[in-house]
Amino acid sequence: MKRRALLAGLASLPSLLAVGTSPALAQAERQAMQFKPVWTAWRNANLDVTGRVVDLLQRNASHSEGQGYGMLLAAYAGDARAFAAMENWARINLAIRPDALMAWRWLDDQPDKVPDTNNASDGDLFRAWALLKGFERFGVGEYRDQAAAITRDLAAKCIVSHPGTGASLLLPAVHGFRTPDGFVYNPSYAMPLALTELAQAFDEPALADAAANGLAMADLLAAGGVVPDWVEVTPAGPQPATGFSYEAGYEAIRVPLFLIWSGQGTHSAVSRYVAAQKAVPAGEVATVISRTGEDILQTTSAAGYRAVAALATCTTDGGIGTEIPPYVPSAPYYPATLHLFAMLAQMEAVPRCLPI
Repeated sequence: MKRRALLAGLASLPSLLAVGTSPALAQAERQAMQFKPVWTAWRNANLDVTGRVVDLLQRNASHSEGQGYGMLLAAYAGDARAFAAMENWARINLAIRPDALMAWRWLDDQPDKVPDTNNASDGDLFRAWALLKGFERFGVGEYRDQAAAITRDLAAKCIVSHPGTGASLLLPAVHGFRTPDGFVYNPSYAMPLALTELAQAFDEPALADAAANGLAMADLLAAGGVVPDWVEVTPAGPQPATGFSYEAGYEAIRVPLFLIWSGQGTHSAVSRYVAAQKAVPAGEVATVISRTGEDILQTTSAAGYRAVAALATCTTDGGIGTEIPPYVPSAPYYPATLHLFAMLAQMEAVPRCLPI
């Protein structure tokens, strides 16, 4: 069944599902019906039989980010088998550090599959969040225990104080991002909803602080244009980070998406992103935008990136219905994943932006 036909059918279901069921249950059933077909297509394209999420465009590598993202999608889809396979693969192949965090990358084409055991805090954040949701969905107590361990180590090792204000922020990794004046920061790593839910579940207020301060940092950055991929946080404030992108590119595209998903659709970083996208011709979307937002440096017609822009535009403009395109099963891992995230964010945070 084509996704547009499926969505058209779903439009007639609310009144039927509401009979004899609670509103929350009816919403969960509608969400599952809408999400499972695209989840199955994503799983078939990106997950191998061992439970490894494969990034074909990155030398068939696997990342802690990909494992965490995939597990979260499986939890939403109720796919216990795929969830367990991804968690087992991550635990065996990436969770090889002395703490509960993961090495950030596994290389398929190298004799030493994990040459760098440094972590990536976004991968650990999403794995912990996925494990918490996996526990809630599948009732496996071990998932909650592991989520708690990851959350504790994130709080202990990846929360750093702003050198000027003392505000807690999420460091990109345990090692390698501190500078003489402060530290390098990635605004897209600090997913507010994930940080907040883990903080509440495991009584780790440092993560809640990092979520709130991440929102404030994104607001500060948006005052100067579209939120960039990376910045250096110094006592005087954020500035370009040497050796890192200061444009709004493939990293920063997650900022408006994660803000919307977290119920922050009116955030200035979302409106800045939308304003820049409105300069792009129909059928295209900007994937690299200058820091000021005045220059579009790269565009694409890929459905996954268009889904994020369409969701952000609908959220900001206040309309009913959005031009989120149909899911493309052959899409590469990253835009395909953003596409599914945009669908989940729409369903959970802005139901009025149903794809049309």
